[in-house]
Amino acid sequence: MKLTIQNISKNYGNKQALNGVSFEMENGVYGLLGPNGAGKSTLIRILVGVMEANGGEVMVNGKRRKPSDRDYRSKLGYLPQSLDFYPEFSGLDYLRFVAALKGLEGEAAESKIKALTEQVHLTNDLHRKCVNYSGGMKRRLGIAQALLNDPEILILDEPTAGLDPHERIKFRNLVSIFSRNRTVLLSTHIVSDIDSIAKETVMIKDGKVGRMESTQSFVDAIAGKVWLMKMTVDELVEYQNDHIISNVIPTGDKMEVRVVSDTKPSADAAAAAPTLEDAYLYEFNQTKGDAV
Repeated sequence: MKLTIQNISKNYGNKQALNGVSFEMENGVYGLLGPNGAGKSTLIRILVGVMEANGGEVMVNGKRRKPSDRDYRSKLGYLPQSLDFYPEFSGLDYLRFVAALKGLEGEAAESKIKALTEQVHLTNDLHRKCVNYSGGMKRRLGIAQALLNDPEILILDEPTAGLDPHERIKFRNLVSIFSRNRTVLLSTHIVSDIDSIAKETVMIKDGKVGRMESTQSFVDAIAGKVWLMKMTVDELVEYQNDHIISNVIPTGDKMEVRVVSDTKPSADAAAAAPTLEDAYLYEFNQTKGDAV
């Protein structure tokens, strides 16, 4: 399955939320990474058909498709940033309800629900009220509903919001498993959501695609640009105004500061292996003045 986003634009009055966004995806996980307000959620809403673009088009396997088309939607699974539940619904009630909306009934629906809830480890909790689920359980229920129609395209909007670190890891592993025969677009501003599972990352800011490359290519591109330094808190307060700082760790009476810089920032700075988070900060140059 090849999904092509071509020159998508969206305006809210005089504000341009998306400006000529274009990229292409095939099977595997693709990260859509950018700061809050970059245009990620607007693009997601257009792709799932709940918002109209002002320009551009979406193509599936080279054929133009409107996101509102029934054929396109039949291929689509969607996990929104937040899920709402009827208060009286159990997990099983909710999945049966969504299955009916997707045209699954009877034994076909029950069989699919059983298989998916086993995969997302919810079998023993299906008769509990959804409103009493933990954040992690709600996200696992969300991915189960998104997969009920066996979609070829799976779109996840900020899927780990509200999850603790353990739940985030389990969710990430599930996404990786389900991506084997699907095109998965995972929109997030949390770098760790995608650094180990995305084969390509799209970086978006101010409604435009900055770069799209393999995740490893982003990391490799800043090799030799990440440094570790020691300094006092007072020195850090001044230093951060003109430098990209990705991490700060107290070490005795000083701070170990991780700096992203084109050149060696000081004679005693030690080179460090880059990460996707370093690459993200370098791309957007957005943490000057934010370390402390």
